[in-house]
Amino acid sequence: MITAKTSLFYRALFMQIICICLFYVSNVNASAVTESKFVQAFILLGENKSFNAQAALIEQNVADIPQVVEQLIAEAMVDGKKFEERMSLLNLASTIATMHMYWNGDKKPQARLDPIIDKELRLERVRMAEVMKWKKQERLLGNFVMKRNAAVMAEKGVAPVLYPHWMHRIYFECKVCHSAIFDIKRWSNNISHTEFDKGELCAECHDGNLSFATDDDESCIRCHVAGQAGAAKLLKPDNIDHEAIKASAKRIGAEWRPENLPEGQLPLDRFRMIDWLALKSFDVFKPLVSLDENYEEEIRDNRILFVGKTDSVDNVLFDHRVHSDWISCSTCHPAIFKAELGGNRIRMMAMARGRFCGHCHGRVSFTFADCKRCHNVPREATLESVLHRPHSDKM
Repeated sequence: MITAKTSLFYRALFMQIICICLFYVSNVNASAVTESKFVQAFILLGENKSFNAQAALIEQNVADIPQVVEQLIAEAMVDGKKFEERMSLLNLASTIATMHMYWNGDKKPQARLDPIIDKELRLERVRMAEVMKWKKQERLLGNFVMKRNAAVMAEKGVAPVLYPHWMHRIYFECKVCHSAIFDIKRWSNNISHTEFDKGELCAECHDGNLSFATDDDESCIRCHVAGQAGAAKLLKPDNIDHEAIKASAKRIGAEWRPENLPEGQLPLDRFRMIDWLALKSFDVFKPLVSLDENYEEEIRDNRILFVGKTDSVDNVLFDHRVHSDWISCSTCHPAIFKAELGGNRIRMMAMARGRFCGHCHGRVSFTFADCKRCHNVPREATLESVLHRPHSDKM
């Protein structure tokens, strides 16, 4: 048991331990366990940094804590939980169990937890090692490694597919595929040869006429190249074969004019990513806008000024014309943005999680790190002056 002499030391120690765990504890999803009076009181005291009161709560509920820890473990280990959700619950259980060990002298709940947490961390390290293995292939914006059916592909002796958005973007506007053929959210499309055999998804174009067929065995290596030598040409677009692209573009009805490239090089932004608007301004390419010959393109020509909440960054002028040139209105409205002016609470944190502008930017379009491409309107500028700006080729 802890003596009065050492109690202050351990209370100070736990102030540090609990501060580290607070983030996880405060983000635990509500459940039958976390809604119990004891656990809710424990979390609330931690959020208020009332650590001495937490210690008293632990001492007052000594008989109940082993069962609470077991319930939290059971809740954490329910199938289908993400690693972050699982660890939030296990960290909460560990904080309670560790305090119980020091203040009540019972080591059993913590001893029960330690191997469970260690196992989860080992599994996560294995998962992250697999994820990081492909990160180099996806370093170029728009490169996606498709490995959901990795076991089937391994059985057939082929590598995962490396899909280069940038290569397809040379031939097609984004609106050709999104959302007419593919939902714009990654992993939401059931991409497989079962769907290709029905003429859907990739097979809409890869039909043997517009492009090589998905059932052409000799063409497998053209897509299944992730981690292979053949992926090199998809990782560095500044080394592309202009004549081959020009010939392919002409065959499908698009245009590629490398002779208009300044100094023969693709224009890149400061993050070494392709500057697509510069390509258009140099008249280098003219991609298809639809696979339907009777398609009528809709270009929306209005702009919205977003005023920031802080004086430390400039405001944002959103140009519908620039965006609707690439994507259809239905891609964003209403699934991503409510169509009503002022109806969206847009925040950078939400974008970083893939919401709002984050559906495209940082994934297939320029990264959020390039702040000035959007935050380029001085805060002192009037609404009237910015709405009559010439359309920018830098957004």
